[in-house]
Amino acid sequence: MQQAKMHLSLLVLAAVGCSFMMSSVSAMTHVVGGGHGWRVPLNQTFFEEWAKPRTFGVGDKLVFPYRPGWNNVVVVKKEEFEACGQKDVINMYYNGPTILKLREIGDYYYYCGVGKHCEAGQKLHIKIVAGEGSSGSAFPFKLVSKEAAAPTPAASTHDVTSALSSATFAVQNFGMVFGLLAFSLLLL
Repeated sequence: MQQAKMHLSLLVLAAVGCSFMMSSVSAMTHVVGGGHGWRVPLNQTFFEEWAKPRTFGVGDKLVFPYRPGWNNVVVVKKEEFEACGQKDVINMYYNGPTILKLREIGDYYYYCGVGKHCEAGQKLHIKIVAGEGSSGSAFPFKLVSKEAAAPTPAASTHDVTSALSSATFAVQNFGMVFGLLAFSLLLL
């Protein structure tokens, strides 16, 4: 009886692992500011430029990396965003890092309410769409096959999309193989 419970537990664990691996490729995690993080930028348009090439989709996550006490995340409407005002705050997060799941389409406005950080450019406007999110240009460099003797032109959008689709299927296949392997071990 004890061995049957253990086998059932391992089967459930394998199934959860498979579903996690398959579902994890459908949403993007956007780290706000990339390596710079969520802090006062060197120029006022930094976060605008960071967001410009990206697509933010429903189900994606927005990660604001910051240290508590040094920064925060204030969620407001457009008018408050433009004025860096705090009269009508929707939400405020101050215990960073803050991770927000993007749940509904529309325009969203975030800024840091510490000191004059907002006025210095620590503010972010994103538009959430119904489709899949993306981080912008998949490959900021040329894709060249190993066999190519001469330089080739940059990959077309179709080539990049195919490469990304292949990577997605590779992750899904890994999840399925892992689950099947775990299931096989259960049978032994």
